Amino acid sequence: MDLPLDTHLKIGIQTIHRRTEPAVGPWLPKIDELQALVSQIDRCGFDSIWVADHIWYPAAILDPLLMLAQAAVVSRRLLLGIGVYLLPLRHPVPVAKQVATLDHLCEGRLIFGVGIGGEFPKEYEACGVPVKERGARLSEGIPLLRSLLRGETVDHQGRHYGNFAGLALQPPARQPGGPPIWVGGRANAALARTGRLADGWISYVVTPETFRAGLGKIAAAAEGAGRKIEHFGTGHLLFTRLDDSYEQALEAAATTLSNRYGTDMRRAAERYGALGRAEQVVERIRAFHAAGVRHLSIDLLGPYEERPAHIDRFAAEVLPLLADLRA
Repeated sequence: MDLPLDTHLKIGIQTIHRRTEPAVGPWLPKIDELQALVSQIDRCGFDSIWVADHIWYPAAILDPLLMLAQAAVVSRRLLLGIGVYLLPLRHPVPVAKQVATLDHLCEGRLIFGVGIGGEFPKEYEACGVPVKERGARLSEGIPLLRSLLRGETVDHQGRHYGNFAGLALQPPARQPGGPPIWVGGRANAALARTGRLADGWISYVVTPETFRAGLGKIAAAAEGAGRKIEHFGTGHLLFTRLDDSYEQALEAAATTLSNRYGTDMRRAAERYGALGRAEQVVERIRAFHAAGVRHLSIDLLGPYEERPAHIDRFAAEVLPLLADLRA
């Protein structure tokens, strides 16, 4: 089967805050700064704003649901995406309440991406969740979460989230059927889970060729599960650095990613990034669109202080070259 994809491309900005350096002291967010970021993304003509989720992370990171609650009242237009929420670290019932509330606050503009994480095992240790159970917990949690967001009366018997009966969430989510649930991941198990359970797929550190192959595996899993899908969302988090040359862009991207993840990420920046001048970045984006990506979450790499100028430059130099895909 072929997955039913949109035709047009949407482009959003992934937000992440600057690394906390011990010599500087802890970074404290300012309301004006966060509001200005959302306003700028809206004003520059992007389609969405995306946030990530971690309990523990080498870089400073805020809670994604709370961040998007603020963004919802700053912009009345932008789609709000979480890419991805580590659902196995939480119980799906209180998460459903939070997600339904956020879907109302943003008047139905939410895309809820979920995944297993696992690259930072201490998150699971701190939350009392065995890291080897994260896949099974996500597979159990997605149908439970969806039923609650739809407002269905739920009777649940499961291995990880207990047994209960007669629970209905009031109010249910704003969007009919609940916000679309996209699953992140690139392993075969994640792709099979996406095909069986998800409304969309959001990828990370893959090439266009790998993305295309992943869609094939998702489609096969969906067909094997007997699903009839009317619409399927596809997203990708793309490391991006727009600069005067490829070499300058690579240097800035490698430095940012290596600081963020606490390891040498130069080869990852080369393999997975969209780097260089505007036409080089556009060429990479078009390759992902040809592979089936319909919503890009652009992670603009470089010093935090350069972020506003980088957003403006991307909007001025790159977006016009993609007008035919976005129309």
